[in-house]
Amino acid sequence: MKITMSSVYVFTLLVAAGAFIVAFYFYKWIKQIEVKNQQVSAISNLIAKGSDTFLRKEYSILAKFSVVMIILIFIFLPHPLWRSNITDNLVMSTAYLAGTIFSGLAGLIGMKVATMANARTAEAATKDISQAFMSSFRGGSVMGMAVVGFSTLGVALLFWLTEDTTALLGFSFGASSLALFAKAGGGIFTKAADIAADLTGKVELGIPEDDPRNPAVIADNVGDNVGDCAGMGADLFDSHVASLSAALVMAVTLDKIATNGQNTIMVFLFAALGLLASMIGVLFARMEKNQDPTHALNVSTYTTSLVFFALSAFTTYLFGFFWRLWIATIIGLIVGVLIGVVSDYFTNDENLPVRNVAEMSQTGPAFTILGGMSYGFISVLPALIGIGLASILSFKVAEPLGEGYALFGIAMAAVGMLSIVGMIISNDAYGPIVDNARGIVEMASLGDKALEVTDSLDSAGNTVKAVTKGFSIAAAGLTVISLLAAFMTTVNESAIELGLVSVGEVYLNGFDVMNPTVLFGLLVGTAVPAVFSALLIQGVTKNAGLLVKEIHRQFNEIEGLKEGLPNVVPDYDRVIELATEGALRELIPAGAFAIIMTLAVGLIAGVSAIGGFLVGNILGGLLLALFMSNSGGLWDNAKKYIESGNFGGKGSDAHKASVIGDTVGDPFKDTAGPSINTQITVVSLVASLMASIFLMYSIL
Repeated sequence: MKITMSSVYVFTLLVAAGAFIVAFYFYKWIKQIEVKNQQVSAISNLIAKGSDTFLRKEYSILAKFSVVMIILIFIFLPHPLWRSNITDNLVMSTAYLAGTIFSGLAGLIGMKVATMANARTAEAATKDISQAFMSSFRGGSVMGMAVVGFSTLGVALLFWLTEDTTALLGFSFGASSLALFAKAGGGIFTKAADIAADLTGKVELGIPEDDPRNPAVIADNVGDNVGDCAGMGADLFDSHVASLSAALVMAVTLDKIATNGQNTIMVFLFAALGLLASMIGVLFARMEKNQDPTHALNVSTYTTSLVFFALSAFTTYLFGFFWRLWIATIIGLIVGVLIGVVSDYFTNDENLPVRNVAEMSQTGPAFTILGGMSYGFISVLPALIGIGLASILSFKVAEPLGEGYALFGIAMAAVGMLSIVGMIISNDAYGPIVDNARGIVEMASLGDKALEVTDSLDSAGNTVKAVTKGFSIAAAGLTVISLLAAFMTTVNESAIELGLVSVGEVYLNGFDVMNPTVLFGLLVGTAVPAVFSALLIQGVTKNAGLLVKEIHRQFNEIEGLKEGLPNVVPDYDRVIELATEGALRELIPAGAFAIIMTLAVGLIAGVSAIGGFLVGNILGGLLLALFMSNSGGLWDNAKKYIESGNFGGKGSDAHKASVIGDTVGDPFKDTAGPSINTQITVVSLVASLMASIFLMYSIL
């Protein structure tokens, strides 16, 4: 059966529109739930106000950064103005702007609804756990549908209007650069507030996690929204756009030979079907009475995966696509789910790693740290093997189709892994909503039953959050491997345009590590994620130190605050203000460092060195991201396992040691770890976009 590109564009745009309709339906469903408790409403409004303030200030800084980038892109990309058609440079800079706007909008919408859903979830927790689950999950699903709806819409519209894969890379760069700074800024804010609240509250005073006496508790809840909600949404928006862009770069090149456009059509249809499967998954998600919320979330994920499996197989049969490419796509999907299962094993308190570290905490924080680090490093092996297997299997499966298809197989595996990203984001955004709800329940004194319900939902959120982080890191890994292939494709096309090789010849066919130029890039690229992570963790540490001082000041100067006297409330706004200023101050350096290092290596040593740089960046980045994400999640759940009454429970020596472990893990799992995903994508896109510049102007 034949299908035209115009029909594919229309279908893709209709599915994207459907995602927005589902998001709007969930928004109306949540909004119609009345918040009757005035204290719950007041606390929720404080969180919403703080989140809005931070995001407004962050976006104003990122807008200035984007203006500078647009000017530079217009002057230099895809080729310097003095060697280029001005229209091409205008298209590229416009595509970059569109990427930043779409990414920012998706994060903003998701965060707005999340700060509405937290109050509804808190009130529902006083009645029924299944109702509380639905409020939080549907709040998260607005984020999932908005992010994937905008990414699919943006890629389809841009390609329809321009039919230019370089413009797609510009769009992806806009999304990834905004995601890099949004994730870093939100992560620094949320973890600085979290650490300050824990150290001053739990460790020093022995008061509960969300005790309203603690001046940092509202900032901590704000941080959940700006870091774990808006930041993670921008991160996965970036990964989804990057995977589609890399696949389309290769698909268009292959279709120039085959002349039937089938590969390009397949990429678009599979992206649309993945979004359709996620829509079905979130619409039919339910939690039965007495059902474990983790089980309900996992069933929704598996159901979405099966729906995509069936829809993509039927489409492959109907339109005569290559079955080998479908198999490569499904390999990516399966490996993504399996890596999520691995993350679950190392971070779920039902399993030995978390329980062993909780037991070690009885002998002091040093053992907590050492135990969490060792399990974190062990967790890297199966995940990296999974990414490696997905790469080699999809490569080998697609290789018999002809030249260029092997690498395209890896790109399709990345598309497959991110096919259910709408459901993954829904699960991830569920986490900060239930975390906020738990805080509201405690601050508003809604009772032990509501606290028990939100603790159960929060535990599921922590577990699923660890799974989604593992999934997003794995997806970033496969995506950047396909971006590496896209970089080679771009270099070879630019070399032909510049007359460096004849048509049909290949300028760059791989990267020989015995070549000192490649080895130079490899060594530098491996070091960049480590320094990038250090800059972010230092940002969290500096900011947390300032907040601790402010909390001490308030406890010392506000009479009756420490004792919890009636009508004595802390200055929540001052802590939010300090956390915002600190996060925005530390926002730019880490991201700018990664981009500057990429440009420096390319301009000094050329495209071969950049190839080595990207390989080192990918390998070093994936290792660190997986280690930090899993060890951080393990420390968090070890603390919660002790708080549930094990090994002495709250206030015990084991609990104090586990709080310190969780404090170390906070910037690991919620700031540096997930930000590395975006850093890898950013430098890969910079390399592809600057390929012709590096070919023309490198020193060596």
